[in-house]
Amino acid sequence: MTEHREYLGEGLDEADLAPTPLQQVRDWLAQAERRPDVVEPTALSVATVDASGQPNVRTVLMRFLDAAGPGFVTDLGSAKSTEIVATGGIAAALTWPSMYRAIRFRGTAVPLGRDEITDYFRSRPWGSRISAWASRQSRPVADRAALVAAFERYAQRYPDTGSPGDVPVPDGWGGWRIDCAEVELWAGRRDRLHDRLVYVRTAPGDLATADAWTVHRRQP
Repeated sequence: MTEHREYLGEGLDEADLAPTPLQQVRDWLAQAERRPDVVEPTALSVATVDASGQPNVRTVLMRFLDAAGPGFVTDLGSAKSTEIVATGGIAAALTWPSMYRAIRFRGTAVPLGRDEITDYFRSRPWGSRISAWASRQSRPVADRAALVAAFERYAQRYPDTGSPGDVPVPDGWGGWRIDCAEVELWAGRRDRLHDRLVYVRTAPGDLATADAWTVHRRQP
C-alpha cells in the first residue's frame, strides 16, 4: 500500500478563472514553465480509441497552442493518427504534479495545416528532422541497430548544411489540433476536496471567444 500524500495546492476559485479557456491555459502553462520542478511543461498525454474499442494513451509534446486549440506533431501513419482518422475523437491532458494542477481537453481532432507543419518542421534540430524520416512510428522494427542504420542512411541523403530547408518534410509527417468541446482545470486541495472548473462550449467560437463557453464546477 502506498503512503497517503496530502495535496498542498492552492485550488482554483471561479473568481480567479480567466474569461476564456485560452487565457487560462496560457496562464497556467506560463507558471509551469517558470518552475524548475516541472521538467517538461508541455508533455501532453493523448488518448484515442482503436478499432476494437480499446483505449490508447501516449505522451507527446504540445507544439501549438492558440485560439484554434492545442496541437501536436506526429507520423500520420502512427497508431494515434490511424485511430484519430477512424473516430475523430480525442482527449488529452497536461499534468503538473508538483503544482497540484492538470488541464484536460476533450473534443475532435483536426489536421494541422501543411504550412504550419512545414514551418514547425524547419524549426526542429537537424537530427530530429532526420529521425522523422528514419522512424516509421508505431510499426515494429527488428532491433535498435536497424533504426540507427535508417537514421544514418537518411543522414547521408540529407546532410546538415545549417539550412532549415536541408531536410524536406516527409509526406507522411504531420500533426493534429484538438477542436475542444471541453477544457477542464483541475487544482488539488487538502482532504481531496479538489477544484474542477470546466469550460463547456455552448455557442460558436474558439478558445479565445468568451461568449462561446459556459463554466461548470464538477465534484472531485
